[in-house]
Amino acid sequence: MNFLGFQLRNNLFVAPMAGVTDRPFRQLCKQLGAGLAVSEMVTSNSLLYGSAKTRRRANHTGEVDPISVQIAGADPAMMAQAARYNVDHGAQIIDINMGCPAKKICNVMAGSALMQHEALVAEILEAVVRAVPDTPVTLKFRTGWNRDNKNAPTIARIAEQCGIRAVAIHGRTRADQYMGHAEYDTIALVKSQVRIPVIANGDITTPEQAKFVLDTTGADGVMIGRAAQGRPWLFREIEHYLKTGTHLPPPQMGEIHRILRAHLDDLYGFYGEETGVKIARKHISWYTKGIVGAAHFRHAMNQLPSVAEQLAATDEFFLGHAANDPLRTTEGIAA
Repeated sequence: MNFLGFQLRNNLFVAPMAGVTDRPFRQLCKQLGAGLAVSEMVTSNSLLYGSAKTRRRANHTGEVDPISVQIAGADPAMMAQAARYNVDHGAQIIDINMGCPAKKICNVMAGSALMQHEALVAEILEAVVRAVPDTPVTLKFRTGWNRDNKNAPTIARIAEQCGIRAVAIHGRTRADQYMGHAEYDTIALVKSQVRIPVIANGDITTPEQAKFVLDTTGADGVMIGRAAQGRPWLFREIEHYLKTGTHLPPPQMGEIHRILRAHLDDLYGFYGEETGVKIARKHISWYTKGIVGAAHFRHAMNQLPSVAEQLAATDEFFLGHAANDPLRTTEGIAA
C-alpha cells in the first residue's frame, strides 16, 4: 500500500495507545504483519520535553519506517512546536490526537474534547501543517462528542481543507468511551465526503471483522488497538485472510513463549530493569489471558521485583503448558 508517499506492507495500522504503543510494541507489531504503527501520544507541553518519559517516546532508534508520532494538545502554537520537535527527532509523519476520551486529556480541552470546537480544530490543524510543511500530517478523531452531536463528517472536511493528508476514525463518540459497538456507518459517510485516505478503527478483533469493516465502510485501511494487546500476531492473521480468504493456524504455546520472551527482552533494554519489569507485567498478563492457571500466575508474577525472577516465572508457566499439552494453541484467547 502506498500511504502518504511511503510504501507499506499492507493497510493494517497499529492504533496509538497511551502506555502501550512504545517502541518495543510498535516494532513487534510491524514484525508480525502491521503496515504502520503510530506512537503513543507525546504532549505538546514544551516543559515536558526534557523529561525521561518524553525522551523515551521520541526515541525511534532502529524502528522500521515510516515513523509516525502522535501529538496531543489544545494550543495551536504549542502543537506546532511539538510537531517541529518530533520531526527534528525522527518523526516522518505527525498524527494529531482528537480521539482520546480520557478525562485528564479532555479536561484540558485536548483529545476528543476538541471536536466540540470546530474553529479551534481548524486553527490547530493549520498551525501544525504550516509548522512541518515537508512532513505529512494526519488526524485521529471520533464520530462526535456524544450521540446527539456526531460531527465527524464536518471535522473530516475541515481536516482536508487544512492540508491533513489522512484521517483515522474511531467509530464511537467521546461520550461512549469504549462502550457499545463501533458505528461503521459514520465512517462510511466520512469516506464518501473526502478524497484523502480514511482509516477505520474500533472493534476489529478478527480477520473476518477486518474484512467486514473494509467492505462496509470503503475505508482505505483498518486500525487495530486493544485487540493486539498480548496478541500481536493478529496482524499477520488478518493480512493472510485478506489476501487468501483462508486462516493461518493460530500460534502454538511454544511460539507465543518465544514472541513474549523477545518482547520482554526489548522492554528491559528500552526501559531499564526497574521500569521494564513494571511495564512488562501488563504485557505478560495480556499474553496469558484465557490460559488455564493464568490468574494465579499473574497474581504471583506481579509481586516479582526483578528481571531474573519475572523471566523465570514466565518460562516456567509457558514451558509447563507446552510440556503438558504441546499442541495447545491460543485459538479464541484474548480476542
